[in-house]
Amino acid sequence: MQTNDLEGIARQIRHRDLQAVVEAGAGHIGGEMSAIDILTALYFRVLRVWPDQPRIPQRDRFVLSKGHVALALYVTLAKRGFIPEEEVSTFLKPHSRLNGHPNCNKVPGVETNTGPLGHGLPVAVGMAKAAKLTGADYHTYVMTGDGEMQEGSNWEAISAAAQFGLDNLTLIIDHNRFQQGASLKDTNNLAPFKPKLEAFGWDVTEINGNTMAEIVPALERRGGKPHCIVAHTNKGHGISFMQDTVDWHHKVPNQDQYKIALGELSEAN
Repeated sequence: MQTNDLEGIARQIRHRDLQAVVEAGAGHIGGEMSAIDILTALYFRVLRVWPDQPRIPQRDRFVLSKGHVALALYVTLAKRGFIPEEEVSTFLKPHSRLNGHPNCNKVPGVETNTGPLGHGLPVAVGMAKAAKLTGADYHTYVMTGDGEMQEGSNWEAISAAAQFGLDNLTLIIDHNRFQQGASLKDTNNLAPFKPKLEAFGWDVTEINGNTMAEIVPALERRGGKPHCIVAHTNKGHGISFMQDTVDWHHKVPNQDQYKIALGELSEAN
């Protein structure tokens, strides 16, 4: 699938994500909007996955460590055919399998339960190490938030990945510069990430994480080391009043804001 096609799908996913947040009265829309371009590139271009066989051993693995943006993953999985598209309307409703954090026991295409931050990358390191031990050729991808990188468990996993030579592992840091309640620079500012990851023995690529022409080649890059993509993104990307505003970590648009956001996303088409 080419860049223009991927951009069109990403706009559709943003549109449905916005609608679903308003329908549910909850979500983490800022971080969802920053991550959607990368999710689109993964599921519609890069990952070897089979929606009708979600657990086939040959599949590539993707772990959404920043599990609070589960809705963006659900919409992407639905668009890709893992779950019915109409099921997105059940997000957070009683008895729905689409919970606020991904559940691998309920949702096809979800590789592991996430939500507590700092867990996804260590699990992904285990998946990549397992592939090395068994001779499997699948690739493991994991997306963390930049605020999440403040968790010490991530740096232990980064060290282990280099020690094990996990060149079948790609870490994507959604570097949107904001976390719950504050900006990254006003809490525990680990940026810049590139020299830190390189010091641990990783290859590092820095990209605009909301530009498909940069996302795709970075995701497809292979080398002799574990690979980190520092994806510079915008919180609330695509919606002017949300963009780069800490309030929109998990705020829900009112009806006037919803109409403005719909209009802006429609104009982008």
